[in-house]
Amino acid sequence: MTRKGRKMRRTIIAALALALAFATVASGDASESRGAYKEAVEPICKTNQDASKRILTGVEKMVKQDKLKQAGARFLQAAAALEKAQKQLAAVPQPPEDSAKLGKWLSGIKGEVSLMKTIGKKFKAGNKGKGSSLVVKLKNNAKTTNNLVIAFQFKYCKIDPGSIK
Repeated sequence: MTRKGRKMRRTIIAALALALAFATVASGDASESRGAYKEAVEPICKTNQDASKRILTGVEKMVKQDKLKQAGARFLQAAAALEKAQKQLAAVPQPPEDSAKLGKWLSGIKGEVSLMKTIGKKFKAGNKGKGSSLVVKLKNNAKTTNNLVIAFQFKYCKIDPGSIK
């Protein structure tokens, strides 16, 4: 190999090593900021999840026993708790590389709040059929919203449709 060829080879190897080092640092920053975000939001979500379980436990039984006004009141309480959590979550600074995904996630949570309010109103008005069908929609939407943030591996920041029992 000529002297010029060896010099070119060294230059290419140095450029590749530099690019690899930069990529490693950039991905490390992304995971660090994602981890910091997760640390900041999980306590908010845990508080909301505990409140939701407490509020929504027994709601399904109430609906079956036609205690619709009580079930509606519980859904409205749960909606208020989730709305409070959503506002707190929206105030947490987001990692720039995940802001679009987190924006969709927060929008999904806002949609869940709206659905829960509508369910509460339907049950309070005595409309068992419409309220029940919206509960099914709520559960499906929760799964979709949760799928948006799988990469974060949240423990508490998942909407738990199983808490409606």
